[in-house]
Amino acid sequence: MLTNFDLADPQQVRLAARAGALDQPTANLAPGFVQANMAILPREYAFDFLLFCQRNPKPCPLIGVSEVGDPVMPLLGKDCDVRSDLPRYRVWRNGDMVDETTDVKKYWRDDLVAFLIGCSFSFEEAMLADGLPVRHIQCGCNVPMYRTSIATTPAGRFSGPMVVSMRPLKPADAIRAVQITSRFPSVHGAPVHIGDPVAIGIRDIAKPDYGDAVDIAPGEVPVFWACGVTPQSVIANSKPEFCITHAPGYMLVTDLKNSTLAV
Repeated sequence: MLTNFDLADPQQVRLAARAGALDQPTANLAPGFVQANMAILPREYAFDFLLFCQRNPKPCPLIGVSEVGDPVMPLLGKDCDVRSDLPRYRVWRNGDMVDETTDVKKYWRDDLVAFLIGCSFSFEEAMLADGLPVRHIQCGCNVPMYRTSIATTPAGRFSGPMVVSMRPLKPADAIRAVQITSRFPSVHGAPVHIGDPVAIGIRDIAKPDYGDAVDIAPGEVPVFWACGVTPQSVIANSKPEFCITHAPGYMLVTDLKNSTLAV
């Protein structure tokens, strides 16, 4: 049962996911600790993907890379196993999602490399501490995420559109959010766009490609941050033969402190 776990503790969040007791987006769990998006690829794709992340630091700020074939990442957390410690995963073959599951041990291979990418859930703590509203947390739902017309910089076999996450804010709060999130480049940093969603290729703000729609109140503007779900749009476009990712919004909660990422 989920009540058996302390969801303010990052290791307990991972253990709840490992036990199959946690099946919800991880926003606002273990406040103060870094959360991470994930992409796991065969070694033959690893250099190209590493180069892709290096060329696209806004959507893909790397915070950790595993050894080949090793699912345990002690630098990110005590007894941290990327095969079981996220609440939900997606499995891809040739660019198509073929499974969504709570555990990927049966898919693990000795040639796989895990890439952990900073998540905007980490800077939400600083926004909340400053009194800024975070709508999806208020609503108890997943953050809305959208594929855009913003192209990433290609690297090797990887290319595709950027994905963004959206939080509606009043204009003055949006300015403050820019100031706050600029201090966290390792978890996407400042927004990439404020205002008209059509300008970045989003035709219907009420229909996110990932996550849940949230209301935009009168007087608010949508604020868009680069998102660590970008690798999933790139995987769908580039079609590697095999890949595992997190499900959007269902992150790896690490033992790293958000404060260590601030600049």
